[in-house]
Amino acid sequence: MSYFLLHVLHLLGAICFIGTLFFELVILTRIERSLGTAARAELRQAAGPASRAVLHWLVLVVYGAGLGLAWHHRQALAAPFASSFGTLLTLKILLALGVFASYGLLAVLLRRGRMTPARYRALHWLIFAQMIGIVLLAKGMFYLHW
Repeated sequence: MSYFLLHVLHLLGAICFIGTLFFELVILTRIERSLGTAARAELRQAAGPASRAVLHWLVLVVYGAGLGLAWHHRQALAAPFASSFGTLLTLKILLALGVFASYGLLAVLLRRGRMTPARYRALHWLIFAQMIGIVLLAKGMFYLHW
């Protein structure tokens, strides 16, 4: 697959992933505040599985394309601290692994029935913060040099 296509898939997947998290964290939270207890539970019950289904596909697209992009930059990754690009790319990959681990923890807690609303919110904010860090590093890879 061409670098251009991988890059576009990676960017579009990341935009959708971050957008979904933003919608859940900021918009749905505000909507929930205006609803009664029964409606709030119904909204969570409907939105949760739908959001997870979308996020599963987005994770496949983002990480699949990311692996292809990493392969393209394998020389920079062979000596990750030899250049600013390699260092920032390595940090970006480490954050992406953190997102994957956080997302995995979220899935495990949901399956085991150990998820609480506070944990759910905290993990979503952690994932969102990591994704913002990834975006900043991705831009920095092409603009920051030392």
